[in-house]
Amino acid sequence: MQPAESTTRELTVDEAIDLAIALQRGQQFDEAGAIFECVLEAFPNHPRALHYSGVLAHQQARHADAIGRIERSLALESDQADWHNNLGIAQQAGGRVDAAIASYRRAIALDPRHANAWSNLGVVLRASGELDEAERAYRTAIDLNPDHIDAYTNLGILLGNLKRTEEAVACYCKVVTLRPKHKDARKLLALAHAMLGEVGKATTIFEDWLADEPGDPIARHMLAACTGREVPARASDAFVETTFDGFAASFESKLARLSYRAPALVRAMIEDAGVSAGRRLDVLDAGCGTGLCGPLLAPYARRLVGVDLSDGMLAQAREKHVYDALLKMELTAYLRAHPDSFDAIVSADALCYFGDLADVFAAMAASLRDHGLVVFTLEHAVEPPPGAGYRLQLHGRYSHARAYVEDRLRRAGLRPVIAGADLRLEAGAPVPGLVVRAARR
Repeated sequence: MQPAESTTRELTVDEAIDLAIALQRGQQFDEAGAIFECVLEAFPNHPRALHYSGVLAHQQARHADAIGRIERSLALESDQADWHNNLGIAQQAGGRVDAAIASYRRAIALDPRHANAWSNLGVVLRASGELDEAERAYRTAIDLNPDHIDAYTNLGILLGNLKRTEEAVACYCKVVTLRPKHKDARKLLALAHAMLGEVGKATTIFEDWLADEPGDPIARHMLAACTGREVPARASDAFVETTFDGFAASFESKLARLSYRAPALVRAMIEDAGVSAGRRLDVLDAGCGTGLCGPLLAPYARRLVGVDLSDGMLAQAREKHVYDALLKMELTAYLRAHPDSFDAIVSADALCYFGDLADVFAAMAASLRDHGLVVFTLEHAVEPPPGAGYRLQLHGRYSHARAYVEDRLRRAGLRPVIAGADLRLEAGAPVPGLVVRAARR
């Protein structure tokens, strides 16, 4: 009896790249990356392998590598509209807004009907403050593809910020019609109704969402924000993780167009305390996010540790190359596990996801060494609810009364200095904040 003839054969280069792209689309990034690297080892200038390995690098928040690989692929094949669009996405994520605009415009020049490039162009034009041009770009994308969910969503955000709330509602309604369980559109539609004073409609949206997806952390938290019922003492881990994983890649570009000042305000408060930049301190960046505070804290730090709940944000922070350790962990739990460990604890806009501050302040005090400092920002509740020191706002963050913050710090054994400052712009208006420094007694 003759043995069966083997049907196994080696993949061609194109087949290997197709397999890697399929794995990439299935979010099997390590497996896809291994195939791309094998191809590029044998064929260093293969355009498709370079391009899609660059897209993979973007998906893994390796922005410089992503841009470099995609640019190399376009040097070999410059007439690919999709590839210029992908380069724009990578440049945008890397904070290179002007370059992204040029890439999207090049994609459109090659293919004027490229709806995704028009929609993406709208995003970066809005980030550059060119609001009329951004609106035109979104509307062009919608004309080309009347079912373009991202264009409708982003147009709604733009219109909402321009106080054209009824038009924004129409955009979000279109998205929900096209995709009834679209989380962002549901949330944005509810908030738009709330801004119009239609709290009942907003409540119904969140209640319907919870009926579809019981326990969804976004819907549950936002329902509490909308109604004031069953307000949690702090945002759940699931809410924070889901929220920030969802927009980690675009987080810094969004903050840039909001004139975000919290990291600079924190740094100024440290300087005001007379702390010298001699790299002598063990510093914790509490709720480090994408690491915006990292470069500002590095001159003070012998050791700089960042803690956050979002894998996506931590991936961005690693790109700063300033942290000695980056850990995924809930802040209060981390502090309790590290008593007497830090000379300074810094938190820019992380404590606004806590309502009751007593536990986290006590944990900070215990984690500080003698004469250590904690420096942080909060949103200021100018008119908190009667009998309460904080309020869960419609946007899902907490704001705090100054007297409440001072009282809780003193109870934790910390001596506070509190200043008022605008933290950023929101819908064109400044967001009043508190910048706080407190010393361990």
